[in-house]
Amino acid sequence: MRTIALFTCVIVAGFSVGAYAATEVIHQQGRVFSAESVSIKKGDAVTFLNDDSVPHNIMSATKGNEFNLGSQAPGTSTDVTFKEAGDVQVICAIHPRMKMMVKVTD
Repeated sequence: MRTIALFTCVIVAGFSVGAYAATEVIHQQGRVFSAESVSIKKGDAVTFLNDDSVPHNIMSATKGNEFNLGSQAPGTSTDVTFKEAGDVQVICAIHPRMKMMVKVTD
């Protein structure tokens, strides 16, 4: 009986996961992003994970998707949800060569 109850919970949990927005992980290492661009759907999130040995300040001034994570210490991560469709330029305010594009679709 416990096996059936556990199996039912796993199935229900699996269906529930589909209702959540997807998350893309972007690593920061060697003072570069792990990808030059990613494509996501509106409402999805990008996790910015600092795998580097130095802090980063990830931000965007793109209208509708503005954010500024402030000083992000090594070993930390922050999720950013993109609410508007369009191309979003993401940079590190500390390291000018760190640039990437997030393409947000409807």
